[in-house]
Amino acid sequence: MRRTRHLGALPTEMSVRLRADGNGWLGRECPQQDCKRYFKITPGTGLANIETCRCPYCGHEERSSHFHTPAQIEHARSVAINQVHAALLKDFKALEFNHRPRRGSFGIGISLKVTGRPPPLRGYTEEDLETEVVCGACSLRYAIYGVFGFCPDCGAHNNLGILAANLRLAAKMLALADTVEAEVGRRLVENALEDCVSAFDGWGRGVCQAFMTKAANPVKLVKVSFQNIERARTALREQFGFDADAALGAATVASLHRAFQKRHVLAHRMGVVDADYLRQTGDTNAQEGHQIRVLRSEVEETAAGVQAWAEALTAHLGRII
Repeated sequence: MRRTRHLGALPTEMSVRLRADGNGWLGRECPQQDCKRYFKITPGTGLANIETCRCPYCGHEERSSHFHTPAQIEHARSVAINQVHAALLKDFKALEFNHRPRRGSFGIGISLKVTGRPPPLRGYTEEDLETEVVCGACSLRYAIYGVFGFCPDCGAHNNLGILAANLRLAAKMLALADTVEAEVGRRLVENALEDCVSAFDGWGRGVCQAFMTKAANPVKLVKVSFQNIERARTALREQFGFDADAALGAATVASLHRAFQKRHVLAHRMGVVDADYLRQTGDTNAQEGHQIRVLRSEVEETAAGVQAWAEALTAHLGRII
């Protein structure tokens, strides 16, 4: 035992502490075999003393210790191997000797000298990701691929925060419209409307993907477009039991439908009113063959309606999950 003093002193189990990088990020990987996607968190933000972690992509929840990345595991393994080799070298070093031949006699000297060094540690770096998020519910700072995701700490989905950020950009365009010449201002108002519709469409698709397992028929959700209010309303009622008319009021839904149809005319008809728009909306202020008119107040109402829709659906999904 004396000859393996250093090796014997090593613990049977080693704990390797993983440190965040220079920007405060610590990588994580979902342990689910059909996911295995990478994300990052900033330790010290979010909930205190939490022992579980949630994948922001698939929502899988498990002990935090199961979310190590392959690179982190290889680093920990290299630390353990390094310590074992270092202990072995010290123990072998204690066995060194040097027996010289006796003076005045013929003989052979024998010596043992131990050389070498432990294998180097295997380092790792965290990957660059596309979107950084600060959870509005628990303040965890995390980063993901894509845009939408669950908070790894509290599980809150970030869809409302992402939508609100996009709607704020539309509001800035409306504010800028008041400071430029009339034609440019008109285009900015129209662009702001298009941005509201695009934000709602991206938000809706993201929410459907995140909560697909709770839908009545998940396959049908894949093709749902939120650029069409009527189709979105029908799909959400069938898939999640969400009644937009009851949650927002029929007048708000009708106003959103008209605004979204105006965006369709702008995007696909060069802004010229056609018979389909009149049939879809019953808009008595528009004339076939004339340019569609979009008021700043309409865009503001659309942004408010989209936000209200998102909040109502998020609350509804929270109740059924």
